[in-house]
Formats: sequence, structure tokens, C-alpha cells
Amino acid sequence: MKTVIVGYGSMGHEIEAVLLGKGHEVICRVDPAGNGDTREISTEILKEAEGVIEFALPGGILDNIRVYSEASVPAVIGTTGWDKLRSQAAEIVRQYGSALLWGNNFSLGANLFFDLVSRAAALINGIEEYDIMVNEYHHKRKKDSPSGTALTIAEKILQNLDRKKSIQTETLNRAIRDDELHVGSVRGGAIPGIHRVTLDSEADSIEISHTARNRKGFALGAVRGIEWLSGKTGFFSVDDFIRDILPS
Repeated sequence: MKTVIVGYGSMGHEIEAVLLGKGHEVICRVDPAGNGDTREISTEILKEAEGVIEFALPGGILDNIRVYSEASVPAVIGTTGWDKLRSQAAEIVRQYGSALLWGNNFSLGANLFFDLVSRAAALINGIEEYDIMVNEYHHKRKKDSPSGTALTIAEKILQNLDRKKSIQTETLNRAIRDDELHVGSVRGGAIPGIHRVTLDSEADSIEISHTARNRKGFALGAVRGIEWLSGKTGFFSVDDFIRDILPS
């Protein structure tokens, strides 16, 4: 598969290594910071492309998606921080009849973790003695907080635990309400990513955690995603992709 990489930082390099290792071809590296072959995406660059994988900053994401859609090139979007633009992106993809797969986390291990968290939240739905909270840790260079993965975890909990109605990501100068889910973030060092969910009662605590050792798991999931997207049309989430490749 002839692929274009958008965002050629650490993740872009990992994606390239996985693509090449699986026999695919990287025909262009686009990076606004000037680390790739060019700074801007265009339909000209995409003329021979069979897929795009983007892990970049969210600025200009809708413009990029429009370019991919106009060129009818399937795109995997691992960029985070553009949740409020999702419906507009879906409309662009449908308008052109193209294909796009988006996700806050493409790691196969992380998606197994999401499933475990969903099941745990559902299990305590009728056990009010247990509260639940989320903590995440990332390297000091990470520019968004909380992480997209942490927000996905929080959404999974809200979907499965009736007594939690909203997500709190800020420092609280008051007692947290019973219907609020607190998501705490820490930045420092070189940690690729740790996400931890705690179920806590007066009697005991249960922890479920996912620790990324490096970025390879995210890159592998994204490459598996672009392979899965080939030949499809529509606006897909990583959940659609995961349902197809993991057991129910």
C-alpha cells in the first residue's frame, strides 16, 4: 500500500517503521514543523496514495480531512483534541463518499483495556459502595491534558455506570459530587503513557491499568487500521475497527 504520513515526529517515525516492516511503501512525509518531505498536504501529494495516516496537532484538521476526502484517499486519524469537530468531519467524509477511521488510541492493548474498564463499570452499577476514578501519566512533552485516551476511558465509564453523569478534569477546590467522575493528569519525565482506573470502597481497592512501554503498539494499530479501511466507505471510529479484529 502506498501511504502518506502526516505528522513526522516520534509517532510518524514509528508508523513508518511498521509500514515498511509490513511491506508497505511510504511515498511522502508531511510535517508542518519541517521534519518531513513537505510542510502541507495537498491533492497533488495524494495522487498516487492508497492511504493516509495522520498523527499531528489538531489545528487545521478539518482542512486536512477535506483534502483526503476530495482525493478519495482512505485516512486513519490518530490526532487527538478535535472531539467537538467530529460531526463536521463526518459530514465532509459523507459528502465526498470517502473513508475515514478515527480514534483517540489505536493501541490494541489499550482497546482491550477499554473493554475491561467498561465491564468493571457495569459490574459496580448496582454496588453503590464502590466509587471510581481515572488517573493518567505522560511525558513532559505531551501538549494535551487530559489525554484523548483518558477521555475515552471516562466516556466508557459514563456509558456503563448510571450514577456517573459528568467528567471533571480540572483541579477541584471543593468536594467532588457523587455524580462526577474525576480524571487526573500528571506530566513529567519520559513516560510513554500510563492509564489507571481505580474502584474504591471503604473495604478495599481494585485497580485496572494499562502501561505503554513505547509507541509501537499505537503505530501497529494505526497501520492495521489503514489496512482494514481499504475498500470501505464511511466515517468509522476505532471501536468499529476493534469489533472486527478482536473477539466479542
